[in-house]
Amino acid sequence: MKIPDSAVLSRVLDGLKQAVLLSDSAKAVRFMNGAAEDLLHISAQRAVGQPVMDVVPLGMILQAALIAGAEGTTTTLRQTPLRRVNPPSEINVDCTVSALPLGEGSDYMIIELNQVDHLRKIAQETWLQDRQGAFGDVVRSLAHEIKNPLGGLRGAAQLLDRELPKQNTLREYTRIITHEADRLSGLVDRLTGGYRDIKREPFNLHAVLEHVRKLTLVEIPLGLDVDRDYDPSIPDVVGDREQMIQAVLNIVRNAVQAMGSRGTILLKTRVRRQHTLHGQRHRLVVEASISDDGPGIDPQLIDRIFFPMVTGRADGTGLGLAITQEIIRRHNGVIECTSEPGKTRFSIFLPMGHRP
Repeated sequence: MKIPDSAVLSRVLDGLKQAVLLSDSAKAVRFMNGAAEDLLHISAQRAVGQPVMDVVPLGMILQAALIAGAEGTTTTLRQTPLRRVNPPSEINVDCTVSALPLGEGSDYMIIELNQVDHLRKIAQETWLQDRQGAFGDVVRSLAHEIKNPLGGLRGAAQLLDRELPKQNTLREYTRIITHEADRLSGLVDRLTGGYRDIKREPFNLHAVLEHVRKLTLVEIPLGLDVDRDYDPSIPDVVGDREQMIQAVLNIVRNAVQAMGSRGTILLKTRVRRQHTLHGQRHRLVVEASISDDGPGIDPQLIDRIFFPMVTGRADGTGLGLAITQEIIRRHNGVIECTSEPGKTRFSIFLPMGHRP
């Protein structure tokens, strides 16, 4: 039996949600579908011809499975750690290796990969989304209850200030009341910023990142660099440009504060294939990542950094990342974070060709 050409294989296998690779008798990759590219963080163009042991880094247990597959035995490796290089991350996969029956003398094998922690990740995203939705309802109610009397308090302080003689020392206290009322009002505005209605217009994601980059370069101390690595093929996304600027700016400012006066922030964009957002599989999504080489996030906080009022800084409010996550969620996207000393990365995933 003749092996189908790559065009046929591409049409058939790229439609699968499961990651699939085809290896030959030399245990080299002959084909991989889009889901495998997304799972392994490597393009088919780079992978084809490479040893399957390098492309699918599962160690000697994969070697044993390939030998068993060559003998006609189907082998499944359960919950096996797989270390990806770019960007560095570790996932758990089920790996099934089986012979591909293409006729006498055929030594081709199919390797199927399934990310077993994927369902847990989807469940966590759903839980966070529900939590953010409930928090948004509370925020809107609190904002209304706070700002109405706050406006009256500020107005009364201003009227009292006008009635007092210019040299009266009591005017210092009315000005303190006005200043603190303005500060509290600004805090409420910041708290509710991610919950305003969003616009639904096409905008260029690179223009958003460049705007944030220019703002940051004006603010940061000498010794900090903001680099970029953009994929020029990324089309416009649909949503609210101003709110997306705020979402990215919150992350970048956190990175600047974490690094102090030395280090590099990297803004990077890529297209990801066969990616799941909020339980829905998308053929193509846009990934915008913000990385820094600072000290990293406290491991005790990493699972809660998107919760409101959670912060690792004594002077922090714990609102920035919560608002960022809400903005991304309202664009039908997902934000993820990985962190270790010397490498913290926030990744924003947005659907392509989909209106929020």
